[in-house]
Amino acid sequence: MPIEKHINFFEMQKACEKPGCPLCRIVSDRAHKYIDNTLFENITNRGFRALYRAAGGFCSFHSRGLISFRDGLAVAILAKDILEDRIKCFKKKQLWRPKGRCPVCVEREKIEQEYLDFLSNSGGNSFEEQELRSFFTASDGLCAPHYAGLLFTLKGSRRNVPKWIINFQEKKFDVLYERLEVFTELSAYGRQKEFAQLSEKDQVVWKEAAACLTENIE
Repeated sequence: MPIEKHINFFEMQKACEKPGCPLCRIVSDRAHKYIDNTLFENITNRGFRALYRAAGGFCSFHSRGLISFRDGLAVAILAKDILEDRIKCFKKKQLWRPKGRCPVCVEREKIEQEYLDFLSNSGGNSFEEQELRSFFTASDGLCAPHYAGLLFTLKGSRRNVPKWIINFQEKKFDVLYERLEVFTELSAYGRQKEFAQLSEKDQVVWKEAAACLTENIE
């Protein structure tokens, strides 16, 4: 079924124009917007407040990010709920345990699956699919965790991934591995002159490898 130029298409196009895994960028941007909208709209939403409270708030990573937002009142109201539960447990000498998951982490998973489904359905020959193929293969491609997510569903079954994505991604990983091999060989003592002849990009290829193997959760 041909893909259409909806928000997924345009967000992927925009993300592919920037360095790094485009899906990491999309998920991080959308997660940031989710937190921003939550602080602005959901503070008076009893359903959200209950879910937030059951989870003990956001996870440690996303909680630290709250200081970058300017809605201090919203953060204070949410913190008050969590602190009240902690105080009750302290006084009862009980260990508090969450009954839910960080709402932002749950939202991130939904966004990831939305875009992984989008990419897995891009194997046709329509103009839109050819256009997607053009800008995606000009990007840095998916990180290893997101490529694994594209190949397999959350239940572990194999996805029907377009061949062009598989060829592009696995060639990217092969080339990165070869560059790492050269980097490690020329990093040996006595090979400084050879190492100095590497391109500036190849001299710091380890940074690319670190980014490739780890999903960006900013």
